[in-house]
Amino acid sequence: MRLRPKRMRQVLVTFLATAAVTLVGANQAWAAATGTVRTDSGVAVTVRATPSTSATAVGSAPNGTVVSIECQAIGETVTGKYGTSDLWDYVPALGGYITDTYVYTGADGRVAPDCTGDGGGDTPTACSTTGLGNPRTCAQAVAWAKEHVHTNYNGDYYRWCDRINAWAYGWSASGSETAYKHWTQIPSSYKYPGSYEVPAGGLAFFSNGGSGHTMISIGGGKFLSNDIHGNGTYTETTIAEIKSQWGATYLGWAQPWFKINH
Repeated sequence: MRLRPKRMRQVLVTFLATAAVTLVGANQAWAAATGTVRTDSGVAVTVRATPSTSATAVGSAPNGTVVSIECQAIGETVTGKYGTSDLWDYVPALGGYITDTYVYTGADGRVAPDCTGDGGGDTPTACSTTGLGNPRTCAQAVAWAKEHVHTNYNGDYYRWCDRINAWAYGWSASGSETAYKHWTQIPSSYKYPGSYEVPAGGLAFFSNGGSGHTMISIGGGKFLSNDIHGNGTYTETTIAEIKSQWGATYLGWAQPWFKINH
């Protein structure tokens, strides 16, 4: 069938428009995303440590809550107010994930980047220094941290959380100005926002409106942190205690990536 000139122009315009949309989608730069929690019954939605209904509950979001979505992850498939989906929204202010099926974002699909940066949404079960160039392995860093536990004041440990983690891995400094700055500098492929499943050697990060905080995991939900049990001390603690005692917001954990080596 031969196309008339006008019809040919319409086909060409449609083709170019489709190509433009495809190109934009492939190189999309995500803007800040927000959503509103909506439930049919009006009850609160549970916030989970990882994108699964069986994961630890870390809080709740009342119906009508406006949330800022940092990233999204693929997890358990859930049926909610807005259909059935395996997409979960990570909300840093709440310290965890909410199923996207209860969040009105104005879109049917993604509105934020993937939380892991690898498209899989999976959280590793082990700490790894592969490709990071750290002088010590994860196990060696944990051993160093345990050897330096103390309950007395030590000025070298007072307010130096990020540097202490660097010491554990064999560096003299982290290369970042603050713990929070360190978190923002870590490539997305090395960090796991909202995940409470922190392997031994993994670094947990918090925000507090200022410098933030970080500490090293020794496994089993336990961590070693400075200052939590007294200025300049270095003792065992948990994510829950940091949140409760200091009012900090848990951001997630990361593999031992340090700016000093990048």
